[in-house]
Amino acid sequence: MLTTQEAQNRAADTVAQARAAGADAADAVFSADTALEVSVRLGALEDVGRSESSDLGLRVFVGKRSASVSTSDFTPAAIAALVERAVAMAREAPEDDWAGLAPAERLMHGAAPLLDLDDGGEASPESLRAAALAAEEAARSVSGVTNSEGGSASASRSIWALATSHGFAASYATTGYGLSASVLAGEGGAMVRDYAHHSARHRRALESAEAIGLRAGERTVARANPGRVESGAMPVVFDPRVGSSLIGHFVGAIAGQAITRRTSFLLDAMGTPVFAEGIRIEDDPHRPHGLRSRPFDGEGLPVSPCALVENGVLETWLLDSASARQLGLSPTGHAARGGAGAPGVSTSNLHMVNGHVPPATLIADISRGIYVTELIGMGVNGVTGDYSRGAAGFLIEDGQITTPVAELTIASNLKDMFRNLTPANDLEFRYGTNVPTLRVEGMTVASG
Repeated sequence: MLTTQEAQNRAADTVAQARAAGADAADAVFSADTALEVSVRLGALEDVGRSESSDLGLRVFVGKRSASVSTSDFTPAAIAALVERAVAMAREAPEDDWAGLAPAERLMHGAAPLLDLDDGGEASPESLRAAALAAEEAARSVSGVTNSEGGSASASRSIWALATSHGFAASYATTGYGLSASVLAGEGGAMVRDYAHHSARHRRALESAEAIGLRAGERTVARANPGRVESGAMPVVFDPRVGSSLIGHFVGAIAGQAITRRTSFLLDAMGTPVFAEGIRIEDDPHRPHGLRSRPFDGEGLPVSPCALVENGVLETWLLDSASARQLGLSPTGHAARGGAGAPGVSTSNLHMVNGHVPPATLIADISRGIYVTELIGMGVNGVTGDYSRGAAGFLIEDGQITTPVAELTIASNLKDMFRNLTPANDLEFRYGTNVPTLRVEGMTVASG
């Protein structure tokens, strides 16, 4: 794999070639990664996989016309052909008044923030195999577990570089480690499964294999012999593992492209309450060794922590440069870039700030409700906010989580769900998007 400086030089050299070939402006991204994953099942090695990939994406502008191309062939002849093809395509593309590089005056200058995203380590197949076996063994040791889908452990390292024709060039590296176990309980058609996993930028920050395995086994056994629940309107409490998906739907609704295309259920919500009073949602790209931390965005703009929601009020859209121009606003530093195509937007380390009560207190006054631990399907309409998803979890009776339930459908509208949402105070930073336990009033629950 190239060094970060070599990756940055490759992107910058490609941009220079594009300018020499007739492009008025250009940017290029270079990405490379190596990954190693080991999976085991029933105490035996099942698979060892290693992958290496690299990709170069080039975007060129000729006047108001643009084109994007990508390649994994880095020979001089291939790069020259790539540049020539991109410029020729741009000359034939339709004009776009909003497309273009990020504003030059907004580019990040100086040294990138040090976020400690690369621990510099490498993991051997033997060490990953031992971790995967330990996680699965711990999960299978839980009384009531009847079978296993296996354990897995992985390690990866990635490099990402961006260069533009108006003065930006930077790169950074990240490492990532993961460990998981998935087991089953019950027999035949009554079999249930669950899992546990953990990911970290630094291997030393991973939870122990035994803790992950025990959690997987205990979660699975708790779900055995699920029942049904009568249909009706009732409170629904979302486990943090699945509650983060609600914030994902919110992010999709405030993305610049959804606003410019007028395809968002929050289209006219800027500056108004969209969540209950007191709720704050923060995006923090500078979290040290965060799973989604980054020193700059996909267009070379600086990034910084910000509140998307403050005291329930929507504070900002997520804007790349193109959507910002169309709306007459400024880009927000949320541009995200793949190997080909124009930038989109994404958040970094996103979380909902803790509420004021523990989960037990949050459910104490629920006479009958559902505690959801699994969501199934994607029945969400981003234009209207209508929400309907399959679910499984546990019945809440008289303020206590009791028996497992499955084959449910929970439904409402996201606008109502956000306004009737209460967070507990059990926030943990385990994923890219993190929330505490969430209670939503008045959802419709139907048994399948």
